Amino acid sequence: MGAYCLLRMRSSLDEQRTGAGGEALMGFAMALMAVPAAVLTPPAALWWAYVAVFGAAAAYEVMRARRAAHHVHHLVGALAMVYMSLAMTSGGGHHGSAGVPLLTGALLVYYAAYVLRSGLRLMPAATGGAPVTATVTGWGDRTELAMACRLSMGIAMFAMLLTM
Repeated sequence: MGAYCLLRMRSSLDEQRTGAGGEALMGFAMALMAVPAAVLTPPAALWWAYVAVFGAAAAYEVMRARRAAHHVHHLVGALAMVYMSLAMTSGGGHHGSAGVPLLTGALLVYYAAYVLRSGLRLMPAATGGAPVTATVTGWGDRTELAMACRLSMGIAMFAMLLTM
């Protein structure tokens, strides 16, 4: 996911470049966070670094969300990463050991709805999905691949929250 998002940062289309860096950061960070503790137990400082990085990303997304509502999803994602990182610091770096059930539940509902909505948008127009239209000039410009990448990150975020 992260590698494809990095590829999208080189796109000639503004709509593809917008947010691709943040999505790449999110993809790589989620991959590292999902590594089982039996394989790799990161130092506690890593979780505090996540809190700092995604806290800064959330502050940045607050400013962007004021101009365009579609950035609210990036804000929710950054805040979810801060939340999970804080839970990892208090839970000794293991999923399932920390978290506020009400907040975790709210994030699960949000990501379940996001995944369902995103999945429907990827369906062909003949089956009820929205038509995907864009000028394709390279692999980084493929709108449907960007949508599939976002869908897979939503599924991954849901799975990670489910383990809390």
